[in-house]
Amino acid sequence: MEKYVCGPCGYVYDPAEGDPDNGIAAGTAFADLPEDWCCPLCGAPKSEFDPA
Repeated sequence: MEKYVCGPCGYVYDPAEGDPDNGIAAGTAFADLPEDWCCPLCGAPKSEFDPA
């Protein structure tokens, strides 16, 4: 699964790790994240992420 990077702050979403602090289990693909999920560091929406 592909990693995605937040344009504004550089946070990398790694599907292998998920986002457990925000209820996203390891193994969750970026495309499967809820539409209202946002960057845990800066709050940017999914639309601000690009493939790493």
